[in-house]
Amino acid sequence: MPLINESHDSLPYIEPAPSTQARAAAEKLIAAELSLDAKTTIHPSIPAFPESRFSPLIQQEVDRKAAGLPLTGGIDLSRYEAPEAPAKAADGTPDLEEWQRTLQRAYTASSHLSMRHENLALLEENGKNAWLIGNSQLEDILRGLEKELAEMKEAAEAVNKERKLAQEANKGEIVGLEETWKRGVGAILDTELAAEGLRLQILEQRRQLAQQHAQQ
Repeated sequence: MPLINESHDSLPYIEPAPSTQARAAAEKLIAAELSLDAKTTIHPSIPAFPESRFSPLIQQEVDRKAAGLPLTGGIDLSRYEAPEAPAKAADGTPDLEEWQRTLQRAYTASSHLSMRHENLALLEENGKNAWLIGNSQLEDILRGLEKELAEMKEAAEAVNKERKLAQEANKGEIVGLEETWKRGVGAILDTELAAEGLRLQILEQRRQLAQQHAQQ
């Protein structure tokens, strides 16, 4: 059963969304701070990707794939094929060394084919069951991961709901504190204006007294 997202954790829930003008002004300030190549150049704070280190064979295969070339080479299967009988020497006698090398290649091919036949027989007998068991194990792992993911989503959703309820429960207090803060800032400004006006009056009176003394 899919979870229904009733909350979102990107912004506080009790704050109003910014207006179109405020968002445009913020985006303009952000754009002014960005460099001209910000969209095409990685930020210097982002670490660079680690350098890939491939073996020569892997690098050769990567280059081949990048160039779109067909796959060539691989295992030389001719080593496991039945060898041809060596040709006779010029005088018609068999070359013993060549026959020994041919016999050695024949033993190698016979051993390979025997082991391959044995492996194919085992695969035919047990391969299906092993494949089914492997699939069953993978399905168990997948179900475990899906369950863990669902539990994490439920936990995150529960935290978001508690956060939303806590913010909404204290909304009145937060709004009251914000209004009190605004009134306090306004009162400070009014006091500063009144003090500045009084200071100017005192300076003016001192100037007038100084002029009167100068005239006497």
